[in-house]
Amino acid sequence: MKDRITLEYFVLDVFSNKSYKGNPLSVVFTDGDLALESYHNIAKEFGYSETSFVHYSSVQKALNVRSFTPTGFEVDGAGHNLLGAVCAALLKNIKIFDEQNETDHFVIMKDNPIRLTTSFDPVTEYPIVQMHQKQAVIGQEIPASRIAKALGLTIDDLTVDDLLPTIVQTEVAHLMVPIKNRRFLHDCIPDNKRLIEISKEYDFEGFYCFTIADEDPQNIVEARFFNPLIGIDEDAATGTAAGPLIGFLTANKYTQPNIEYKILQGVKLSQPSLIEVMSRENDVLVGGSAVITMRGELYL
Repeated sequence: MKDRITLEYFVLDVFSNKSYKGNPLSVVFTDGDLALESYHNIAKEFGYSETSFVHYSSVQKALNVRSFTPTGFEVDGAGHNLLGAVCAALLKNIKIFDEQNETDHFVIMKDNPIRLTTSFDPVTEYPIVQMHQKQAVIGQEIPASRIAKALGLTIDDLTVDDLLPTIVQTEVAHLMVPIKNRRFLHDCIPDNKRLIEISKEYDFEGFYCFTIADEDPQNIVEARFFNPLIGIDEDAATGTAAGPLIGFLTANKYTQPNIEYKILQGVKLSQPSLIEVMSRENDVLVGGSAVITMRGELYL
């Protein structure tokens, strides 16, 4: 590989502590910013819903993260792309917090600082990362009839008490879509063309379909996520949507503030993921763990 640049990468399964479960994420270690074309080519080559690129900046005294989908869309917000990137850096023993205030750890994503709380599981020794998202902002409701048609369901299938499909944002605006029960959740057949039309019309990204869990005490809801607007047909774990969902549920008295809950996602994809969430007075916590499944080198 003479005269070619070599970059190390990890593939991690995020929001899981078991390989081949959770949401797979490729994390590429760089010495600084790459050409935009390189980001796009590498993300397309991996083909995962997102690929994160990380380097430590001694000027900013922080880990820098940029994330791209295979279609070349640069992802914003604190989701599995950020959590996996931070876990990869910690597992690689990069001292990402040594130059920061002991009580105020953060990383930089697209020039924006995102606060984090980290620890290590005493049994597995895997890192546990909690991302501090902004307070949930409850936005516009969208007619359930339009959403049901786009998901291949009937309007009655979206009936959950008085909840309606609602746009909610912490970092990224997504649509929270209540589904009557688990069977209807798994029966969703998204019409990507209709979903993209609705996303553009109402100015949000993904559709976070959820049903209140009444069988498994480990999780408060089960969810599925569709975001064809940026090239994600379905995602196994979506931190940028989990934060808005716990804010939405807390605002509607389904959950309580300052209590940790878990969201189950990815079952339909055979990649079950557990996302830890908590709504607080000034922020929303979204967290979990990740495990390295692969590692290697790529060449530019």
